[in-house]
Amino acid sequence: MMRKYFWFLLLSLFVFANAIFAQANIKNNKQFCCLDNYRIPMDKNGAVIGKILFPDLTEKSEIKLVTDTAKIFTINKKGYLSLKKNVALKSCTPGFCYAITLKVKEKLIDFELVKDEFIHNKVIAHRGAWKSNNVAQNSLRSLQNAITIGCEGSEFDVWLSSDNVIILSHDSTIGGLPVEKETAEKLKNVVLSTGDKVPTLEEYLTEVKRQNKTALFLEIKSSEMSAQRTLELTDSIVTMVHRMKAQGWVQYISFNYDALKHIYELDPGAKTAYLSGDEVYKTVDEVKGDNISGIDYSSYSYRSNANLNKEAHALGLSTNVWTIDSEDELKFYLEKELDYITTNEPEKTIGYYKNKCK
Repeated sequence: MMRKYFWFLLLSLFVFANAIFAQANIKNNKQFCCLDNYRIPMDKNGAVIGKILFPDLTEKSEIKLVTDTAKIFTINKKGYLSLKKNVALKSCTPGFCYAITLKVKEKLIDFELVKDEFIHNKVIAHRGAWKSNNVAQNSLRSLQNAITIGCEGSEFDVWLSSDNVIILSHDSTIGGLPVEKETAEKLKNVVLSTGDKVPTLEEYLTEVKRQNKTALFLEIKSSEMSAQRTLELTDSIVTMVHRMKAQGWVQYISFNYDALKHIYELDPGAKTAYLSGDEVYKTVDEVKGDNISGIDYSSYSYRSNANLNKEAHALGLSTNVWTIDSEDELKFYLEKELDYITTNEPEKTIGYYKNKCK
């Protein structure tokens, strides 16, 4: 009996030590070389695009523009990337995506910059545009529909499969399968009632990069297995976004506060927003203090604090409200001048927004 207890104790200590070691590894991950903006302003000569962010960068002379096939970019002495003095991009300028290579402290990093022709109508399609189109939520077709109807953004949810592939699903199960305990191959072969299949994040990023009008609002789900697994998912997401050079298209949102703080450690230029649907939520000062760039709160929060939007904007935070479908609520929040409105009825919201603008 004592021997059995000894081995159980030893195994418990091993699991605990392994978890601590893995946690330390994640915390010690090095920051990506990044920009604080990847979108090129339009119709402006010499437009400043963004600042280059790299850990322990003391001398801006350590940054070199190595490859610029379009020959339109430059870096100033303060480490800002911009268009050349007499260069301006217009809608008629061919293409919308520009590849560059920077040499930063002897390290070569590739980026893709995108013309900022993104729509600004506040409309974020909740899990894509699915409701009026008989397609599955979080499917490729729901994203394509959101792009087609002209949403500013399309929101979606991700989990990590058992073999560490980033899978789209709102719930922890899809097609009767637990996402975190099944392989990606098995999950991708699930055929949903609408005929759609379950996509991966890689497929979603590939699709969104075909255009430069609609952005992605990527929700990181909290693992049901462990807090460690949530951070592993976060690592995988940010790594893939950088590998696919999709930074200009992606914003991150999550109910998991630690995941958002971890994104800042990996990529301080990333746009993030904290999701909350509780009566007790983080104050805007807390969010700002933890380097999260916006709030994405339920309608309850804005109703209970009439000044919440103004307080957030005063600190430079973006504001989003969810999930708004009725015309009365649309009217209320458009007048509040929030940055984004997340809705299951994007077609209706776009129509209402257009009428308001007229």
